[in-house]
Amino acid sequence: MQAATVHLDEPPVLAAVGRGLHGPAGQVDVFSLPDMWQFHLYGYEAELTVDGTEHRIRPGRVSLVPPGSEVRYRYRGRSEHLYVHLRLGTGGVPVTVPVIQPAGPELGFITAQLQQALAAWPHTPARAVAEVWGALWRTAWLSPPHERSAAVVHPVVAAAVALIEERLAEPLTVPEIARAVGVSHNHLTRLFRAGTGETVVGYVRARRMERARHFLQATTLSIPAVAASVGIPDLQAFNKACRRELGASPRGVRAAGPVP
Repeated sequence: MQAATVHLDEPPVLAAVGRGLHGPAGQVDVFSLPDMWQFHLYGYEAELTVDGTEHRIRPGRVSLVPPGSEVRYRYRGRSEHLYVHLRLGTGGVPVTVPVIQPAGPELGFITAQLQQALAAWPHTPARAVAEVWGALWRTAWLSPPHERSAAVVHPVVAAAVALIEERLAEPLTVPEIARAVGVSHNHLTRLFRAGTGETVVGYVRARRMERARHFLQATTLSIPAVAASVGIPDLQAFNKACRRELGASPRGVRAAGPVP
């Protein structure tokens, strides 16, 4: 399966958002975009060749073609699609995405996001960027986990991380997290270690203290309120955790100011 490696940790830079109409003026188009990605959502049947590799276009399929690729479209009559021409950053975690794939159950969401991007593009380009960025992330996660880049976090780990972030202010145990994401305690422990390099307990502790540092240095919340907001309402335990993880008492962390 032909695939491309993308970096989506930064918002895309959009050059064009539109609705393309092809076919009536000619049955074949051959072209390339030397320095831009092509993001298409199709509503017709056709053939697409990308750098010599042939693909079938069907309604509901989405394609993401890398810059500089030669594309050849062979149409079967009037052919209409939504398209975005964009530039992507190079930072963050690389994600492997098939050049073309069915949108499946995400079709309605991706269609809505691209339509909203099209409507916003002339007047509120920042909204268009946000919609396209969301559609790109949905597209990147369409393929099964084993077909993605090994650097992408396992869905179970992603679900566990999302749960932890949502419930940092509450008591959390590994068995509770495992039950919530539908796996055993041991399986979650193995997946989490493989995906993040940390234990679940260590990750929860680190995220609580990162949030505590933020609240201490960026807000005027009282120290008891900060402690409660990160799930450590016992002030003695919170004081020990701050000294162990942040190197100072809560008052010391607050006095130190934000880390550059």
